[in-house]
Amino acid sequence: MSVAVRYRASRLGRARWGRHGTTHRLGWGLADQAVSSLTNFLLVIFVARSLGPRDFGIFSLAYATYGFSLSVSRGVATEPLVVRFSGVARESWRGAVRVASGTAATVGCVIGATCGLVGLATSGAVGGALIALGIVLPGLLLQDSWRYAFFAAGEGRKSFLNDLAWGLALVLLLSFAAHRGGVAWFVFAWGGAGGLAALLGAFQARIRPRPFGTRAWLSQQRELGARYLAENLSMSAVTQLRVTFLGLIAGLSAVGQVRAAEVLLGPWLAVVMGLSMVAVPEAARALRRSVRALVAFCIALAITQAVGVVAWGLAIMLLLPDQLGVRLLGALWVPASALILPTTLAFAGIGLMNGANAGLRALAAARRSLRATLVCACAYLTGGVGGAAVGGAAGSAWGIAAATGTGAVVWWWQLRAGLRDLHRSPAPPDLSETVQPDMKATLL
Repeated sequence: MSVAVRYRASRLGRARWGRHGTTHRLGWGLADQAVSSLTNFLLVIFVARSLGPRDFGIFSLAYATYGFSLSVSRGVATEPLVVRFSGVARESWRGAVRVASGTAATVGCVIGATCGLVGLATSGAVGGALIALGIVLPGLLLQDSWRYAFFAAGEGRKSFLNDLAWGLALVLLLSFAAHRGGVAWFVFAWGGAGGLAALLGAFQARIRPRPFGTRAWLSQQRELGARYLAENLSMSAVTQLRVTFLGLIAGLSAVGQVRAAEVLLGPWLAVVMGLSMVAVPEAARALRRSVRALVAFCIALAITQAVGVVAWGLAIMLLLPDQLGVRLLGALWVPASALILPTTLAFAGIGLMNGANAGLRALAAARRSLRATLVCACAYLTGGVGGAAVGGAAGSAWGIAAATGTGAVVWWWQLRAGLRDLHRSPAPPDLSETVQPDMKATLL
C-alpha cells in the first residue's frame, strides 16, 4: 500500500462516522430532497396560478438568476467545504463552515447588488422583481450553504427540518403576497422565507457566518473552487444552449415534448438529487476507511441510480395506461411517450456519471473532474443540437442519450486515473485539520 493510501486510511480511527450510518444519512438526504422538490413544485404552481403569463415569465427570470447564483455559490463555497471537511473533527468543521457560509452570503451580496443596479435601470415589473431578488439573494444562498454544511457533518436531519421550516414560512408569505399582488411581492415572499430559514440554520449550527473571511477562503480553496465553478457554469450553459437551439431548429413544440418526457421521469430525478446531496460526504468518509471502500461506494451509487431510473422508465412505458398519460400531459402524452426510452437511457448515463463524480470529489481531483465535465459538455451540446438537426425532438433525445453514455465512460476513466494518482503521490496536506496563517483570524 502506498504512503498516500496509508495516510488516508489511517484517519479511520479519528472519524466519528462509520459505515453503519450510511443508509441512515442517505435516508435523510432523500427526505430533504423530497421536501425541497415539493416546496419548489408548490411555489411554481401557486405563482403560475396567481400571476398572468407575462408576470410569471418575469418571476421565472428571477428564479433562473437564482439558479445561476447557486451554481456560483456552490462552486466556490459549499462544494469545497463538502470535499475537504466531511466527517472531520467538529472544530475543523465549525471553522470551515463559518467562513464557507460567509462566502456564500458574500456571493449573494455581490450578485444581489448587480441585480439591484440592473433593476434600478429597468422600469416596470421586471425592474421591481430584480430589485426584490437583489435584496433576498444573500439569505437564499446562505440557506443553501447550511444544507451542504449539515450533510458534511452527517446531520441531514437538520437540513430536512430547515427546508421544512422554509416550506411552512413560504405558505404563509405567499398568502400575503397574493393579497398584495405584483410579481415583486412573490419574489419577496419566496426569498423572505428562505432568509428566515437561513437564520434558523445559523441557530441550528450555532455558527455565525464570517463574510470577511471570503478572500482567505477563496485563496485557500482556489484549486477546487475555480474548477468547480467552471464545471457548474459550463453544464448550465450547454443545457440552456441545447434547449435554445432545439427550439430554433425543431420549434418550440419539440422543446415541450422533450420537457414533458423529462417530467415523467421527474420523481426518480428527485431521488437522484437527494442521493447526490449525500454522495460526496459519504464518498469522503469511505475514502477515510480505505480506497477499496471508496470504489465500492461509487460503484454501488452508480448502479443504484442507473438501475432505478431504467426500472422507472420501463414502468412508464409498459404499465402507465394511455388514459392516465393523457390526463397527466394532455396532447403532449403521445409525442412525449415516444421519447421515454432515450430519456431513460440519458438519465441512466447521468446516474453512472454521478458515481464516478462522487469519487473524484472525494479525491479532490478537481483537474480530472473538470476535464470530464468539459468533455461531457461538448458531447451534450453536440448530441443535443446535432440530433435535433437530424431528427427533431427524437433525434435530440437520442443524441443526449449517446452523450451521457459517452460521458459515463469518460468520468469512470478519469476516476481510475485519479486513483492511480493517489497511489503514486506522497501524502497530501490535510487541509481539514490545519489552518493556514492567513485564515486563522477568520476561523476564530
